[in-house]
Amino acid sequence: MAGLDWESLTEATSGAVGALVSTTVFYPLDTCKTKYQAEVQSHGSQKYRNLSDVLWEAISSNQVLSLYQGLGTKNLQSFISQFIYFYGYNYFKRLYLVKSGAKFVGTKANLVVGAAAGACTVILTQPLDIVSARMQTCAFGKSKGFWETLTEGSWRDAFDGLGVSLLLTSNPAIQFTVYDQLKHRVLHRQSSKDLSPTGESSPAALSAFSAFVLGAFSKSVATVLTYPAIRCKVMIQASDSDDGDNEVGKSKSPKTFLGALYAIWKKEGILGFFKGLHAQILKTVLASALLLMIKEKISRYTWISMLALRRYLLASRRTIKSA
Repeated sequence: MAGLDWESLTEATSGAVGALVSTTVFYPLDTCKTKYQAEVQSHGSQKYRNLSDVLWEAISSNQVLSLYQGLGTKNLQSFISQFIYFYGYNYFKRLYLVKSGAKFVGTKANLVVGAAAGACTVILTQPLDIVSARMQTCAFGKSKGFWETLTEGSWRDAFDGLGVSLLLTSNPAIQFTVYDQLKHRVLHRQSSKDLSPTGESSPAALSAFSAFVLGAFSKSVATVLTYPAIRCKVMIQASDSDDGDNEVGKSKSPKTFLGALYAIWKKEGILGFFKGLHAQILKTVLASALLLMIKEKISRYTWISMLALRRYLLASRRTIKSA
């Protein structure tokens, strides 16, 4: 049990729980945003002129509950991806500090660490990301089940957009680099350390308000810098079906990053690369800020629980050896 990185495990668990809550709370907004981003049509023939058109379509067709189609898959993907990301992010940071002898992870090193953790996350969770995107972009009320969606194409289809997803590991890398740098400055002002009931120091935590503000700001920076790639990813992963006017778009979704870039440039011009940016910022900033707020608030209790679990496992191990 000594080989486990308990602090990284604590961060991963807290982050995964925060992701589960934030994904559920903002899922209808996420569905509207994804369908709006996936459409690529000439300005005169666009089905969705703004985000509210997607919501109105669901209401007018009595398919409001379809705004939650794919929620289970998205929750699973969010929980697993955030657990892997936060564990990898904290593990690589600690490894860097041990190997380098530095007292603090600088900006450049933080970006590399964040990208490495993001790459591990993407490779392991890409099929789930594909399935959730296709379930969201299906016509309202016509979403298929998880297994049917996953197996409707070849195994290669389950990794559509992997290249752009790896490119987008820069998004959380930028986000958590900005967040960590700001968090470090805030916590640096605190002179005292909180102690757990066992007498061991627990990881310092931000207040809920501070975590929310820092989370919102850091995600805004990352989103603006990487948005063209975000939209291309949504288009690549969007559902293709034969439902005519009920579909998100009338043409097949591009399957490569360059194909998506060309489709946007040809039909929408340069402004098309930022179509839906306001919706992306609204959803991801609120969701990310809520995630980080929850993570910071429960990390102390998660740490105490992990210490208790470690003590229990060590005691059980000693009992087994002595038997």
